[in-house]
Amino acid sequence: MAYQETTRTSYGQRVTGSAKGIGSGLLVFILGTILLFWNEGNFVKKRKSIQEAEGVVMRVQDVSDIDPALNGKLIHASAFADSKEVLVDGLFGVSETAIAISRKVEYYQYKENAQTKTKDKIGGGQETVTTYTYEKEWTPSPVNSANFHDPAYKSVNFVLTTVEPKAERAKNVSFGGYRLPPFIIASISGTTPAEAKLTPEEVRQWEKVIAEKNPALLVQPFVHVNGNVVYFGKSPSVPDIGDVRITLTKILPADISIIAKVNGTTFEEYYAKNGKTFSAVSMGTVSADNMFARAHSSNATWTWILRIIGILLVIGGLKSMFSILPSLFKVLPFLGNIVGAGVGLVCTVVGAVWSLVIIAVAWLRYRPVVGICFLAMAIAGIWFLRNKAKAAKAGGGTPR
Repeated sequence: MAYQETTRTSYGQRVTGSAKGIGSGLLVFILGTILLFWNEGNFVKKRKSIQEAEGVVMRVQDVSDIDPALNGKLIHASAFADSKEVLVDGLFGVSETAIAISRKVEYYQYKENAQTKTKDKIGGGQETVTTYTYEKEWTPSPVNSANFHDPAYKSVNFVLTTVEPKAERAKNVSFGGYRLPPFIIASISGTTPAEAKLTPEEVRQWEKVIAEKNPALLVQPFVHVNGNVVYFGKSPSVPDIGDVRITLTKILPADISIIAKVNGTTFEEYYAKNGKTFSAVSMGTVSADNMFARAHSSNATWTWILRIIGILLVIGGLKSMFSILPSLFKVLPFLGNIVGAGVGLVCTVVGAVWSLVIIAVAWLRYRPVVGICFLAMAIAGIWFLRNKAKAAKAGGGTPR
């Protein structure tokens, strides 16, 4: 059953809280502005570095032998990434000739969810009702239930035992006649199950550890091994609070394609003239053209993600800075709502226009033609706001 808590905030407390938001809102506004300007410049620099790499890359068909003539050159090549290194997870009997092994640990726990509803009161006060619900789920770490709000769920969580997650990669991975550096090895993907191989004695040791930590639990066995999954609990099919699930995986040698600069018998990132670095790794045999296309696409995608985040920060910062205005009118809730809607609309439009101005200024520096287009859009937004203000003044009311 859901558990609810009700808190009440006075008019004075609301106004004081909104006033404090001016400083934090200004900080968020500044951070959003900086992010927008930096992001546009970073996009252009990154694109130029990719284009520069496209212009100098050498397509090498065979890297089975080291070619001194390639030293210092940016190359594209496809070959088998191989490793003879044996990676070991001694806790669960994993011993694999692989590029990487991983141990993922999950705990079955209660998790607290909160949903808040607020209601304005005549006189400017506010009533907040928070509803707490609880559900069982697998989590990457134990959940401290001592701070749960519902007394019925306080301290209900526990774990049979704790196990540290693990991720290990081979240090010696060959690529034809060359040796791959760590930054390329870290980019090799494609996990498959790594079978757990616990001896009967090791299973008994785990049983003992769990029994000593949880003397009240009398039902055994607690350890279940199924392929690459080790389960601590009564039944893997019916999880209970405190159960632990360990999933073991590995990355096997595979064909990969790379774009990187040759450095003796290994590789390093390519440094463009503008100081940006570039390298690329793709699983399988992938052409240089496709890899560069993916790099451009990734650059554009991340630029849009950061651009949207920057705009939201700017708008959110403005709303926080001017949240004191609707708070002042909350003596009459309907009036405060009207002012709040107006402030929200103005802050959204002003924030969007400001963001366009910052983007335009950044592009004027890095790409003048595109910058002029963005600046024209920003001027159009300012013109729109000005006309709305004039219409409101002429009508003697709030612009709608």
